[in-house]
Formats: sequence, structure tokens, C-alpha cells
Amino acid sequence: MKGVLAAAVCLGVLTAPLAGQQMPSGAASASSNQTTPGTTAHKGKELTLQEAEAVGLRNNPQITVGKLQVLQAREFVREVRSALMPQLSLNVTAVGAEPGGRVSAGTLTDGRIWSRVAGGAEFSQLITDFGRTGNLVSSSQYQANAADQNAVATTQQIVLAVDQSFYSTLEMKALLQVAEDTVKARQLLTDQVQALTSAKLKSELDLAFAKVDLARAKLLMLDAQNNYEASLSTLSAVLGYPDRQDFVPVEPTGPLTPPAPDAAPLIQQALDLRPEVRALRNEVTAAEKFGRAEHDLWWPTVSALGIVGGAPIRDPNITSWYGAFGVNVNIPVFNGFLFNARAKSADLATQVQQKKLQDLQDNVARDVRNSWLGTQNSFERLSVTQQLREQAGLALELAEARYRLGLGTIVELSQAQLQKTDADIQDTDAHYGYAVSQIVLAYEMGLSR
Repeated sequence: MKGVLAAAVCLGVLTAPLAGQQMPSGAASASSNQTTPGTTAHKGKELTLQEAEAVGLRNNPQITVGKLQVLQAREFVREVRSALMPQLSLNVTAVGAEPGGRVSAGTLTDGRIWSRVAGGAEFSQLITDFGRTGNLVSSSQYQANAADQNAVATTQQIVLAVDQSFYSTLEMKALLQVAEDTVKARQLLTDQVQALTSAKLKSELDLAFAKVDLARAKLLMLDAQNNYEASLSTLSAVLGYPDRQDFVPVEPTGPLTPPAPDAAPLIQQALDLRPEVRALRNEVTAAEKFGRAEHDLWWPTVSALGIVGGAPIRDPNITSWYGAFGVNVNIPVFNGFLFNARAKSADLATQVQQKKLQDLQDNVARDVRNSWLGTQNSFERLSVTQQLREQAGLALELAEARYRLGLGTIVELSQAQLQKTDADIQDTDAHYGYAVSQIVLAYEMGLSR
């Protein structure tokens, strides 16, 4: 009688914690302060999402490359515009010639050569080429605008990579917490079943099942720990560090907003804001301007010319100074169809750019719609996984109560624990999956953070 009474007391003491045993609650567990010694007591520098974006933009060399390309494009505009400016050059010439000598071959100009030392200046100014140079300048300006937009696109791509890596690290951290809480719960159950087995109240089969579940939980924790370390390494690399940094990502605050009810306005917004689309539009316009400039090659070019100078050391037949001013009109007549080929080539290049723009717009519309659908799906999964977690928690409580009363088996309890762990993982994945889907949708729409 005393043995039975002692066993009953032992059963009541050891199984009482089962009723209060709770598994992690998905994304909510990520912010829990409870840690298992030696596992989740992460030490390192806290890192917010805004800090990570700033570090990524500061350290990534592609940002510098983009800025340099913009400066290069701006200098090319100045290079092309220089054709509209006056051209001034200085010349110093010293000639020693045989008296009476003449150049007899290779020229149609005056062949007489006089000994002299002279200096002078030449001046030229384009009066008009009927819009050709203006179109070239305009084309280069649109190319520079395209470079600006490409730099913006590079910035957005880097921010997207940082955000995705940051949220991936947060998710791995939350899943590690789920795994550690699972190990803690399975260890507690194993210890209880061990005590009950020692008191001859449970069979060795129950203990074997409990130990198997504990081993599975430990394997889950090892995988979660490895994934978390790998995510930290990836985040460090994205932020521009050659070595893994011991960051502790901070969970962003703020409520989750539902997705837009329709994708059509989002697509239109993306076509207006995406820097890649804007860049290609500028390139199309630049190609059109360049094509007009190539067609303008057939127009005359009118220029003003002037020279002035002196010859302090000279042959007696040369005056001490010289000067002249004139206007030159260059009219192209025939050059082997060169200008025709250049104009046709420019027109074809414009058509290529137009088709590229059309293809890019189609791809942007597709990507925005797919991202919007993904966001809708992720948002709907939030409520489903939340309900799944709650129901799995309730099922686990019932299974624990039945096992405690001797009405259920260890298999039933093990299955309930497995379902609870899976529900916590699904809920965590849904939480961070929706956050990432919103970030991707904002990127596809061309929104800058």
C-alpha cells in the first residue's frame, strides 16, 4: 500500500509540469527573452535594419562604380558640347628652305617654301550645322540621365539584398529559438518519463519514444544553429565585411499592413518609378536624338575662321604680319554612301532600344503581378499558420492530459509534439515570408526606402 501511495505521489509531482509545458509561438518566440544557456545567449553588436542598409551602401563598391559612371557621363556631355564653343589654338613655326624651292608633289596649294620663324593664332567657330551638334548634345544628356537612373537601380538592388539577408537572419534566429525550446520541452518530458519508468509506472517503450523525440529535437537544433551561423556569414558578406561579424539583428517594429487589393495600379506605378525603366527610356530618347544627328550629316556646315600672326625672322618676300577672316560652308555631296549607312545604323539602333524597353516593361509588369500574388499568398498564410499554431498547442495540451491520466499513449503525445513544432516553424516562416514579400514588391515597384 505504501509503495502504491509513493508511486502516486511521484506521478503527481513529475507529471504536473506537463500541463504548463508550452512550445514556442512562431515569430513571437523570436523576441522572447528566455534563452537556453550556451545556445541563444547571443553576444554581439545589435544591428537594426536601417543601420544594415547604411553599412551596405557605404561598403559596397558598386555604389562608387555607379557614381563614377554618372560623372563620366556628365563629362561626355561637356565633351560633345565643346563643338559649339569657339576653338582657339596658337602656332609657332620655324622653317629653313632652299631659296626658290617648291613643293612639287602631294599638294594642290601654293608650293613655295620660305625660310621663317613665325607665330600666330587660329580661330574657328561653328555657326550652324542645322541641328546636328545640338542633337548630339541632347543625346549625351539623355545618356547621362540614364546613368543617373542606373545608379539609383544599383542602390535599390543593394538595399534589397541587405533587407533579404537581414530578414533571413532574423528568421533563422527565430527558428533557432523554436528548436531550442523544443529541445527543452523534449528533455523535460524525457526526464519525467525516465522517472516514471524507474517507478514502474511507464514502460521502457515510452522512454524509448521520448528519447527518440529528444534526439530528433537536438538534430533540429543543430541544423537551426548551422543555418543561423550561415545567415550571419551571408549578412556580413552582403554588408561588405570579409569576415563573419557577430551581429545581433534587431526585430523591426511596426504593424504588418495588408497588401493592395489590386495589382493594376501597382504595375502602373512600377512603370513610372522603376529606375531601370526610366534609364531605358532615356536611352531610347538618346538613340532617337543620335539618329537625327546622323541624318543631319547631309546638311551643310557653316563655320567662321580667322587667323592672325607675325614673322619676326623671315625671308624678305614674307611680310612681318598676316591676318585673315572668312566663312566656310562645307556641303557634303558624295562619300561612298557613308552617311546613308550611318543614318540607317542609327535608326536600327533606335529600334533595338525601343524593343528592349517594350520587353523590360512587359517583364516589370509580370514581376510586379507575381510579387503581388506572392504577397497576397503570404498574407493569407499568416492567419492560417496562426490558427494552426493555436490548434497544435491545444492538441498538445490535450495529448499531455490524456497521457498524464493514462488514457493516451506516448505515440499520441509524440505526434502532438511533432505537430506543435511544425506549426511553430510554419508560423515563423509565414511571418518573415510576408515581410520579405513586401520588401520584394516595393523593389519591383521601384520604391526607394
